[in-house]
Amino acid sequence: MKQFATCLLLLISLTNVLAQKGGITFRTEPIDGIFATARSAGKPVFVEIYSPTCHVCQSFIPTLADSRVGKFYNGKYVSTKLDIMNKATQAWLTKKKLYVPSLPLFLYFDNKGNLMHLAMSNNSADEVIRHGTQALDPAARGTNFRQRFANGERNGNFLIDYGMFAKVTTDTVTNIRVMEEYARQQPANQLASQTNWLVTQKLVMDMDNPLAQNLINNIGQYKAYGAEEPRNVAENILMSTLYSGRGAQFPVSKIMQVRTGLTRIGIDPKVAANRTLLPEVNAYFRARQTAKAVARMDSQATNFPLSVAEYLYISRLFNKQSPDPSDVPTVTKWINKALSTNKATIQEQADLYYELAQAQHRANKDAEARKAAQKALELAKAARIDTKRNVQQLAELK
Repeated sequence: MKQFATCLLLLISLTNVLAQKGGITFRTEPIDGIFATARSAGKPVFVEIYSPTCHVCQSFIPTLADSRVGKFYNGKYVSTKLDIMNKATQAWLTKKKLYVPSLPLFLYFDNKGNLMHLAMSNNSADEVIRHGTQALDPAARGTNFRQRFANGERNGNFLIDYGMFAKVTTDTVTNIRVMEEYARQQPANQLASQTNWLVTQKLVMDMDNPLAQNLINNIGQYKAYGAEEPRNVAENILMSTLYSGRGAQFPVSKIMQVRTGLTRIGIDPKVAANRTLLPEVNAYFRARQTAKAVARMDSQATNFPLSVAEYLYISRLFNKQSPDPSDVPTVTKWINKALSTNKATIQEQADLYYELAQAQHRANKDAEARKAAQKALELAKAARIDTKRNVQQLAELK
């Protein structure tokens, strides 16, 4: 710990010394103050997102302290640097709807706070200056990428830049479209090349992209890039696709492609089945295939012992989402199974009887529902928890 603190102090000292030699002057006031200063100066704002523990960020310190870089940025921009681990930085990035895929990330704003451009630069003075120059050019900056794409520009490097701009600005739809175009340009025997591996790793967000499909179906081609990283990248692409906004509307057949993909990259089939369980069940609900939803969940409950909390969760899920009452006998079975374990707390018992009443009511068995609701109310009182919903439930059953 003492050694780390010493290294950090040396790093700060090095930063200050280098800055004194003519590098970028990074202002330290809060970000709102940075923009106020920029408006007064009539300049745009340069923000470096970094981490003091990021070795790549550290390697940029001499570059950002270069006198040529300092002369350019100090003349053209008001600059600051924000630690990604700082909560204020995270809140600001969230407010701006910006995602940080890797560090350091260079962001360029006008002095009103509108993002103009961004870059993940190579570590050289010329490149850092090039990005700053590009941000000042309305025709070259990131905010003009959409128009350039619409005008037919399809250069590979441009598509990579546009894909990154879309990812950082959380424009997933555009990222998918642009990276699909990029992938179509790649020869089949180059899909696993070093450049395309980096593109897949950093930019691809959709499992249907040809680069992602090659990774998922031919994971062995990527051994040169590490023992675990290719599988981790493939897994992230599959799971982020499944849990994206569009993934929430996938039919079961599409979800099963995710499950198959997980097993192909080496995930245990049982683990893969657990990962896709809830999306499968919800897809069956959307298709009004209650019997299949029941069968899928009941198989899970049979083959993998559930806790009381898990039984409560799936009972509540079916009560809220099921489109018809044909599942009620199975939901009742799950609730009774949870109650019979003798592991449920009084509050959990109250919750289970509440869900039992809900299920019986869905099946038009109101006499049985009232008994369960009354039991739930008694248990809620014994557990000294709020009984408002229990009272309301009983009133609705009378």
